[in-house]
Amino acid sequence: MRFANNYLSLHLDMIPSRLILIGVMSLWLSTTAQGQVRNDTVTDRTHQLREVTITESRRQHEAKSTAPLHIIDREQMLTLGVTDVADALHRIPGVTLRDYGGAGGLKTVSVRGFGAKHTGVSYDGVMLSDCQSGEIDLSRYSLDNVEQLSLVVGDNDDIFIPARNASASAVLNIQTIGMPTEDTDPHLTAQLKVGSFGYASPFLRYMQNLSDKFAFSALGEYTYAENDYPYEIQNGSKVVKDRRTNSRMNTGHGELNFVWRANSHNSLSGKVYYYDNDRQLPGQVHYYTNVNKETLHDQNFFSQLQYLSQYGDSWSLKCLAKYNWNASVYQDPLMPNRVNDASYWQREAYASAAVLYALSEQWAFDYSADYSYNNLNSSASRTIDSRPYRHTILQSATAKYRNNRLTALARLLYSLYLNDAKDGASAQNMRRLSPSISLSYKLLEDDDLFIRASYKNIFRAPTFNESYYFHYGSTDLLPESTDQINLGATWNVSSSSVNLKCTLDGYYNHVKDMIVAVPYNMFIWTCINVGKVEVLGADITMDGNCCVSESHRLLFSGSYSYQQAENRTNPESPYYGNQIAYIPKHSGSIALGWENPWINLSLHGSGVSSRWANNQHYESTDIEGYWDMGLTAYRTFQWGEQILEARLDIKNLFNEQYEIVRFYPMPGRSWQVSVKYQL
Repeated sequence: MRFANNYLSLHLDMIPSRLILIGVMSLWLSTTAQGQVRNDTVTDRTHQLREVTITESRRQHEAKSTAPLHIIDREQMLTLGVTDVADALHRIPGVTLRDYGGAGGLKTVSVRGFGAKHTGVSYDGVMLSDCQSGEIDLSRYSLDNVEQLSLVVGDNDDIFIPARNASASAVLNIQTIGMPTEDTDPHLTAQLKVGSFGYASPFLRYMQNLSDKFAFSALGEYTYAENDYPYEIQNGSKVVKDRRTNSRMNTGHGELNFVWRANSHNSLSGKVYYYDNDRQLPGQVHYYTNVNKETLHDQNFFSQLQYLSQYGDSWSLKCLAKYNWNASVYQDPLMPNRVNDASYWQREAYASAAVLYALSEQWAFDYSADYSYNNLNSSASRTIDSRPYRHTILQSATAKYRNNRLTALARLLYSLYLNDAKDGASAQNMRRLSPSISLSYKLLEDDDLFIRASYKNIFRAPTFNESYYFHYGSTDLLPESTDQINLGATWNVSSSSVNLKCTLDGYYNHVKDMIVAVPYNMFIWTCINVGKVEVLGADITMDGNCCVSESHRLLFSGSYSYQQAENRTNPESPYYGNQIAYIPKHSGSIALGWENPWINLSLHGSGVSSRWANNQHYESTDIEGYWDMGLTAYRTFQWGEQILEARLDIKNLFNEQYEIVRFYPMPGRSWQVSVKYQL
């Protein structure tokens, strides 16, 4: 079962070790006044019951953060040529993206060598989950309805969050476009994208305030692509030229959102989400053939509610509830008797409550408690037939202190996983107490130069695949544990014509009890805790803009990352000290933009050094490095309240042939045109 094997094993994770650390918890926050705008010193945001907005500039928010924080807002996505979530993540240092190619290819993200299972993804403040694989496919989420992407490595300075949002080594936050707040007029956005290889994607969004208390939005998008792009790949001494086959995608996504502001103290918001993707799986390209008929049909439905209440000037309450349903149907008609065909169903019920207490202008405290129930069923006895389920309880206590120059944050996270199965043996129960502490200090009172230091201990429970998958999983697995240490600095320079932000971070990550699959015999592999990994790295970023004249502005951004992620399991092993699979030692990105009265232009690129496709570094398993360039041209026209935006993107400008995942060639040169109308 090629797809199952890829899905289970190609995304190798690395994870933690335990360290005893006692730190003083400190923190600062202020809550929003009723019906009025008031700066929240804990979250660095303004909490209005209508919506949440950042009161500081993106640059200031990143600079003051006690942990590495990278924000890409909607303006940057446009001016610097970002086309999708994967493209945005290529601009962030320390990020390793697994991309199986094309518009519908599976895309997962890992940060600083921790693996995709350690990277959480939040959608409008609520974490997405996949109890089967532990990985979130980012190809599901387009940028058409996204206001901002942010990646925080370590603890988020916003302490008023669910405990689950604090339980990952790094969190990617996807924030969608908010509701209109200033009028009761209808707001309509219509967009059409077309591009190479049969790509077409219409998008429609409607938003309106029906009264001063109630607002709603509805959106829908559809994407179709043949993905039959040509490729060239080296097989031994020969070069194979062919086109991708069995690669079609056919996907739709719809959302309903509402906000009800009962009064100046209380608000209720909700979301209903549905996603449906019927796609072909092109499979690996090797042995001079790409014959394949595998298909995968994914469906995902979830609904979530958020209640926010404020009591005086000191107390705030946030309650979340979510129900999630996910189904996937895998078929391989080329297999005899179709023995690999299987369907999977996941269910999740999730609830969270957070209480925030602002003791003073400097001190604030948060307590959050989460509960979730997950189960997994399968139609095939040869995959997962034990019908596992899990109860998870997470609790976090956080303190934050902040004055004009110092920000200090400390958190204690308690995790409890209660595992069971309706049929057969179950995984063991797990519990852990995980501390973290982070600091940020402004060195000079009149200069935006900040230094930061952070430590976080976290652990990850095995996924259902790792515990129960037939001839692969093991119910004896221990959780992976990790320690992450970061030292960094941020410098902001601003003048009437130039804005510049520079960051430098050095980090050390230690992984213990890493879950790896090893051969039990010729036909059976099993998961065991044997892995130890050490990651030593550095991230550098620079971005800014320069006003050349009243009507001309230059924008630039760049990043560089160094990651030495080595196997430290067994000094007697010939693989000791090897770089971990798929993690490049060097990666980087650059973007240059020019805004002018005629056609705005952006030239951008990203690339990585060579990597290995496995931890053993077998001969001919190295993957060549690449540098991928793109060009974006766009123009916005405005007539009163109406806006028309036209955009052209040329991807892989120099038609480079490369792979991100071994034997999965990426598309060559391609184009995409989009036209958007806003009322």
